[in-house]
Amino acid sequence: MPHTCKTIAITTLGCKVNQCDSAAIAHALQENGYVIVSFTRPADCYIINTCVVTASTESQSRQLIRRALRCSDSAPVIVTGCYAQKNADRLRALSPRVMVAGNSEKDDIPRLIDSLLQGEQPLFTVRDISGQQLFTSAGAETFIGRTRAFLKIQDGCNNRCAYCIVPSVRGPSRSLPLDKVLQRMRALAANGYREIVLTGIHLGAWGWDLQPRHSLNKLLACCEQDPALQGLRLRLSSIEPNEWSDELISSMARSKSICAHVHIPLQSGDADILRAMRRTYSPEFFTDLVQRLVHELPDINIGIDVIAGLPGETEDRFAHTLSLLEALPAGYLHVFSYSRRPGTAAAQMPDQVAPGVIRERMRILRTLSDLKKRAFFERSIGADLEVLVEGRRERTTGLLRGITRTYIPVLFAGDDALMGTLQHVRIAEVDGVIVKGRLL
Repeated sequence: MPHTCKTIAITTLGCKVNQCDSAAIAHALQENGYVIVSFTRPADCYIINTCVVTASTESQSRQLIRRALRCSDSAPVIVTGCYAQKNADRLRALSPRVMVAGNSEKDDIPRLIDSLLQGEQPLFTVRDISGQQLFTSAGAETFIGRTRAFLKIQDGCNNRCAYCIVPSVRGPSRSLPLDKVLQRMRALAANGYREIVLTGIHLGAWGWDLQPRHSLNKLLACCEQDPALQGLRLRLSSIEPNEWSDELISSMARSKSICAHVHIPLQSGDADILRAMRRTYSPEFFTDLVQRLVHELPDINIGIDVIAGLPGETEDRFAHTLSLLEALPAGYLHVFSYSRRPGTAAAQMPDQVAPGVIRERMRILRTLSDLKKRAFFERSIGADLEVLVEGRRERTTGLLRGITRTYIPVLFAGDDALMGTLQHVRIAEVDGVIVKGRLL
């Protein structure tokens, strides 16, 4: 416990799993009496939770470290996350004030900060994560500035996709036990959160490593039956194509709590590129999955992840991806550029695609995403929809902002007292990707 009020600034790059990890660190620090401040303000200590998925996020991580070093002449800068796991020595070389903690050591950060700010010299380590078998993340009970809670229930990945470095920095797939998932969900509900987003590196693989073996479908059934979780909205984040089952789709269709919204990674719509990526499904399999989901949940909003520019992606192969995405009933796309990652199989592949070509393909895909998003939003005009009202007003209009079960952001007039509550609005108009409604 610190003897005086100390300030900690935290910033996070990357995925929702990283966001959950940072929230858990912040929660533990607040429990110990620290004050969390904006990363742009002076602080007694800085924490940067990094990402390594692309060269761009590596560069952003280094920029944030240098910014923190400039903000104070003496404050320690703690670097954690996937870039820290991969390149600890390079980060330590930036400054004697840079301390590096690996992904397995994130839960130790609050204790290490206690020692550090009391003048001690605690040992910051980055352990080999390849043999990690237990799920160790502490979890958070509060999320600063958010009306939705995020709960990490799975970590790691057993796949070896040709382009991806995540397994080497996150370790093998491992799950939070069922009783602890329910315990953490109850705590979040008791703290007033009306929606919980379940996240993981491979969310659909939750429970496969547990004894006895469980499934995501089993977890959702337990949530539906838990008296403490009634009236709560549950949202699934990203589920791999091969991790879906007919039972999971049926559960979503029957459920009153599971939101009709999910991300599914496609990555490419070309069969040859999928094989080169080491993705274990075909374009036809993916198409059938999306069609089954839409048949069972006609209002579902499906976001599709796609990567532009994997080595060997010719114009014809890109055209196959574009054609498939145009035909699929998706609500939007998450478009990523291929980034050559040392240590991955794709880094050694011939026929690397020129950066300018990748940028043009990304532009085309993002234009398609905007068209799909607008079309999905326009389908809701005139509908009465439940929204979770966010904790701050939209900056340019001053209107309240709510998120529907199908992940449509709706702007509407109302009092601040509505923030953090579930309300019903009627969708009145769609202007591009701006949706406005009227409170009912």
